Amino acid sequence: MTTVTYTIPNISCGHCVHTIQSEVSELAGVQNVAASAENKQAVITFDAPATEEQIKALLKEINYPAVN
Repeated sequence: MTTVTYTIPNISCGHCVHTIQSEVSELAGVQNVAASAENKQAVITFDAPATEEQIKALLKEINYPAVN
């Protein structure tokens, strides 16, 4: 199991948090998604078949690109 923390400058409110958590949690292999508008980060725990590349691509697709 892998846990990564992404900085996502576009997170500004509860709706952003909800969107990120609901969209990313639908990826196969994602175990947990905890986004925060306060510190503009998302902590994502996942296993295969999910990959960091898939997660980052999805975040970009939903207009919340990670900067790291």
